[in-house]
Amino acid sequence: MIDNICKFLAESFSRDFASWILGEAITLTKIEPSELSVEPIRADSVIFLESTEIILHIEFQTEPNKNIPFRMADYRLRLYRKFPEKQVYQVVIYLSPSQSNLVHESTFNIGTLNYEFNVIRIWEQPTEIFQRYQGLFPFATLSQTNDPEETLRQVAKQIEQITDKQVQSNVAASTAIISGIALNKEIIQRLLRSEIMKESVIYQEILLEGEAKGIAKGKAEGKAEGKAETARQIAINMMRSNISVDLVAQFTGLTLKEVQKLQKLSAKKDQPPKSTKTKRSLKS
Repeated sequence: MIDNICKFLAESFSRDFASWILGEAITLTKIEPSELSVEPIRADSVIFLESTEIILHIEFQTEPNKNIPFRMADYRLRLYRKFPEKQVYQVVIYLSPSQSNLVHESTFNIGTLNYEFNVIRIWEQPTEIFQRYQGLFPFATLSQTNDPEETLRQVAKQIEQITDKQVQSNVAASTAIISGIALNKEIIQRLLRSEIMKESVIYQEILLEGEAKGIAKGKAEGKAEGKAETARQIAINMMRSNISVDLVAQFTGLTLKEVQKLQKLSAKKDQPPKSTKTKRSLKS
């Protein structure tokens, strides 16, 4: 879910990301990963944006990944093959603080081939940058702040002042989920109003996924049960995105007890099966 939200933000607020990363508010448009494919390309947290002169390639990472240097070099060659005349700026953005040396790696070396790319460790970035642009509000609590809760409180006030209701809703929902990396659910729920988030495309995405499963089951079990199943599936999807049970109850209309019961059932289903040993009888 966080990968999808980061991708949504970068594509929806490309000028804000360009202002932060490139230092210039360039209008960027999306390049579909399929345009670069020699083989199928992983597209969950990979974003390609282009202007008339430059391509901005962003990859978000919540955890260190030893394959990043090769991937960045691979993408650079694909971009050169498709757009040989354009400048390319590549950056990996790490979201969660880490002591791993991997989050400092910015080169790919093999034989005489040496390639460099850019790395941003978001916890080292000044907080004021993320309070300057609407598209960056969701990352403010992950930045170089001594008080993530107070930072979220300030961001929540800024979100309240966004006049475009759709933008306000999308930014609020994105902030709620991404802030879960730094803050617990109760704090987020207290500071961000759930009614704002209900109109967001992020919430609608969760809703549609739940509806698809609910409708399928509803055909077999009746319309009323189908609607109930939709609400339950939405609740499960939201909890898998680390949204608090109280907030899930508000979104779905389920009771808190119903949501807590679903949480327990979902946790059991997600557990790996216990290994079993086959007993062999021994003949004396």
